[in-house]
Amino acid sequence: MFIDYAVIEVAAGKGGDGAVAFRREKFVPKGGPAGGNGGRGGSVILEAHHNLNTLLDFRYKRKYKAANGEQGGNSLKDGKGGEDVVIKVPVGTIIKDFESKEVLYDLDEDGKRIILAKGGKGGKGNSNFATSTNQAPRYAEPGKPGEYKKIILELKLIADVGLVGFPNAGKSTLISTISAARPKIADYPFTTLEPNLGIVQYRDYDSFTVADIPGIIEGAHEGKGLGHKFLRHIERTKIILFLIDITSENYEKDYEVLFNEMKNYSGKLARKKILVSLSKADLADEEKIKEVSNLKIGKDNFRPIVFSSVTKYGIKELLDELWKTLKEFSLKPE
Repeated sequence: MFIDYAVIEVAAGKGGDGAVAFRREKFVPKGGPAGGNGGRGGSVILEAHHNLNTLLDFRYKRKYKAANGEQGGNSLKDGKGGEDVVIKVPVGTIIKDFESKEVLYDLDEDGKRIILAKGGKGGKGNSNFATSTNQAPRYAEPGKPGEYKKIILELKLIADVGLVGFPNAGKSTLISTISAARPKIADYPFTTLEPNLGIVQYRDYDSFTVADIPGIIEGAHEGKGLGHKFLRHIERTKIILFLIDITSENYEKDYEVLFNEMKNYSGKLARKKILVSLSKADLADEEKIKEVSNLKIGKDNFRPIVFSSVTKYGIKELLDELWKTLKEFSLKPE
């Protein structure tokens, strides 16, 4: 099951208390202070891991607590530090403060680590407080409490190409044709209920990733349909591919609806490089295909790439154009 949102609570360990102790040696009747320091509390750490692709685990476990530090001992022995808790999350996970919704961290690279809640500092033993006027202090510091945080985990897929289109535009069929991804496919709207990620092998040695999200409908940015919930997953993509059904009665209007929904959801999405394609070419005759191939769609006069996932017509040309565009735009700042 794909889960891309979770709320969890984390608590770091308390630092161990410092010890009050004195030297007890056979021939030293009045030994000096010898209380050790308390150990630090364990911290809660988040780590991005490439083998994970969902936040499902956090549906069943929502509270995490690191161990407390041990108390200081006699003979200047310091207490042992509390064990850290390392929580692994998918690459692309964003951490937000639960109250303010402010983004705190972005784990966008495999192996990236952050200390989410820092363990409390151990208290100092009485050996640290001896002075010329107080050579036998009978007090020590208590350990400091660890940090507590309630946070939101929000997953955004990391892909090179994001597929955007209306329900039944053929996005799932395309991703199953050009990659090993096997999304559910059927002839009714909203077959895709969660994002799909596919790796496309291009020619002999190259590859790129494609993300397919549930179909966009007009009003998606306001929460209509399923698109609003998943539009975040194409915010990280380098380029966007619009899929418009070749049997549509108004390509220009379809393009405008898709573009405006992205723009209203996020200005960042609207600034991305967009390619336009006309899917389901197997439903059109040669004359129709020739006609639409010369169209110019959208304010930037996009010339559509016509293809069919069923017959494989235009698939090579589509992949060539995606690869060419990725190479052109992957190094440019957003």
